Amino acid sequence: MERRKKSSFFILPSTIIFFLLIFIDVHGQTLPIVDEKQVHTYIVHVLRSEGSDEFLGYEDRETWHKSFLPNTTLDSGEPRLIYSYREVISGFAARLTSEEVRDMESMEGFLYAEQDKELSLRTTYTPSFIGLSQRDGLWVDSFKGQGVIIGVIDTGITAGHASFLESTVDKPMPPPPKKWKGKCEVTRYCNNKVIGAVSFQGGKIGPPMVDPDYEGHGSHCAGIAAGSMVPDADVRGMAKGTASGVAPRAHLAIYQSCTETYCTLSDTLKAMDQAIDDGVDVLSISLGDRAMPFYKDSMAIGAFSAVSKGLVVCLPAGNSGPDISSIVNDAPWTMTVGASSHDRRVKATVKLGDGTKLEGQTGYELSTLNSSLPIVFPGFPGQNGTEGCFSGSFRNIDVKGKIVVCYMVRGTFVEMGVNVKAAGGKAMIIANKGREGITTYSDVHVLPTAHVNDSSLQKLWNYKKSNPNPTATITFEGTYFGARPSPTIPSFSSRGPSLINGGILKPDIVGPGVNILSAFPVKPGPGPKAPPGSYFNFMSGTSMATPHLAGVAALLKSTHKNWSAAAIKSAIMTTADRLDLDLKPIRDDYNDSRNPANLFALGAGQVNPRAANDPGLVYDIIPFNYIQYLCGLGYSNENVSAIARRQVQCDKINKIMPEDLNYPSISVTLATKTKKNITRELTNVVDGGTEVYHAVVEEPNGISVVVSPNTLRFSKLDEKKKFTVEIKVTGIPLSKGKSAEGQLLWTSGKHKVRSPISVTFA
Repeated sequence: MERRKKSSFFILPSTIIFFLLIFIDVHGQTLPIVDEKQVHTYIVHVLRSEGSDEFLGYEDRETWHKSFLPNTTLDSGEPRLIYSYREVISGFAARLTSEEVRDMESMEGFLYAEQDKELSLRTTYTPSFIGLSQRDGLWVDSFKGQGVIIGVIDTGITAGHASFLESTVDKPMPPPPKKWKGKCEVTRYCNNKVIGAVSFQGGKIGPPMVDPDYEGHGSHCAGIAAGSMVPDADVRGMAKGTASGVAPRAHLAIYQSCTETYCTLSDTLKAMDQAIDDGVDVLSISLGDRAMPFYKDSMAIGAFSAVSKGLVVCLPAGNSGPDISSIVNDAPWTMTVGASSHDRRVKATVKLGDGTKLEGQTGYELSTLNSSLPIVFPGFPGQNGTEGCFSGSFRNIDVKGKIVVCYMVRGTFVEMGVNVKAAGGKAMIIANKGREGITTYSDVHVLPTAHVNDSSLQKLWNYKKSNPNPTATITFEGTYFGARPSPTIPSFSSRGPSLINGGILKPDIVGPGVNILSAFPVKPGPGPKAPPGSYFNFMSGTSMATPHLAGVAALLKSTHKNWSAAAIKSAIMTTADRLDLDLKPIRDDYNDSRNPANLFALGAGQVNPRAANDPGLVYDIIPFNYIQYLCGLGYSNENVSAIARRQVQCDKINKIMPEDLNYPSISVTLATKTKKNITRELTNVVDGGTEVYHAVVEEPNGISVVVSPNTLRFSKLDEKKKFTVEIKVTGIPLSKGKSAEGQLLWTSGKHKVRSPISVTFA
């Protein structure tokens, strides 16, 4: 086969493609036999010329993509082409060897290829906790998100669950809006609440493989974003109330790209591709990979395409906190969501033999371990066994009839209990080590369990050292509200600063992500396996925070139909709360709640939907501004073109530095005795009347911040005004890599528009 050499652009008419494909098919017989053990799925990005979307229909585009392949089938007869993407990236997914990919690199139009990979899967009360009320405010103004479509890409949902039916509490749901182009592969999945359901599993497009969604992640996330109101929802009798999604009258479109155990990038991209084409308004994707340059990050490229078409894309910050720079999904065009706690607890109290009480949480049923039992400490210094209570942890240690203390290990809480119970243990205490801080969880366990924080662990250990025969009881006290401090940032929520995006502050926002009650396909906890039904369960993670923000975005889409994705994100960020329920700075669980959370954990703050509905001013961004920003990062023309999905020549556009992107937060890096001048533009979103805004600055320590002009007058809807901010080091700088924090507040008396300021010392 003659190899096409690279050129700066290409156009290949349909007839040429047709004959080229015939040529490939005929001569494919002479290619060497491929060792299919060396075949992997690759996502291949290819360049396309301006106007190629209008020129290439589905068949022509697929044929063009096949022209990059050595032949159309493997020796087994399995087709090489898995997906031909239209909206999300310019490219395709195919079965190839690494050698075949290398051969492809010199072909005209080829940009780069990446091997497919697995992505990580990252409520009766939380809508009320973030200020949503049936009496007034955003729920009333937005008709609870009516007319907006939220696409959820995850493990699917459970057909027939009450959260995904038309609510008996609320008015009947209207039919989908006319713009909806999606479909439902299995009619029993769909109604006026769930208007689409389709599965993508390695090129097989059809009914979801898993019914119900036994993993539960997708059902839980969909229920948080837009679950219908369900009265008397609870988890085995706890936290009882009316369950509701954040946008309970929004429509749901479900895209299953994950099985019970994993999600692939190629399937997730195809789900995004389909969602864009179907006409969704908001995408909630509680998945993530490691951070990487955007031109190598197909999720970021797909999100750019979605945002360019007006969608709001909500992605999790990750669950790798409290490590610094553990943030993922950090592109400026996405809404990157960290997690926060709320003030509801399902309380379990451990009473030690010396009378010391340790407060914790549990999801175990409401009962009490009245008798005092011996405590054992496998894995603790000087003790037998291994920490974590994994399978095999209890060799040479007798746990029968005892309370077993287990070090907290993320993602294994219930499995710990299974292991303890199998070894004959009577009950369990899960104790946080230092990095987990005070974040505790109300997981549904298989035996009596209390999860206590790191300070309680020290008390447990001190008690053990002073008592050769330690004992305890566990009392289960049910649900209570008003826990303090609240909200806080849980230790698991990933932190900035980003190492990829040029210094733009991430996460953008935090929302409830700890012990969230939402839809679940099966009955949680011990006992005989019940058939699938309308159950609920507690789950934690930035996966749970993300659909909260997707729901808020849907509410704002309903009330402000002409707002861009950037305007919606700005409204959410500039009205966020940085103070907790006691009007103190939101604190960090990692620091045992002693210290305020920094901007790299908190972002702009805790989402406040009511305030976001009336922000006064917004920082808007058009898609072209992101291209200018990408050029400012120093990316090559080829790299920027891969993200933009069109030809870009950076030397012919006005590139901007990351700090000059019109972002709702301000983040710069400064060396000693240096300064930076940055520009921002505000857009008035208030219709009627004149408002005069004054700049109020809270300067970071050792930093001077001067805003010019410091007064802005707006009298017309969509009126725009620019201002500059001079930031310079005036005091003794902190050590290299350290940061100082402040804020810029534009206030008119009626509206407050707040931007966090982060200065990192070089």
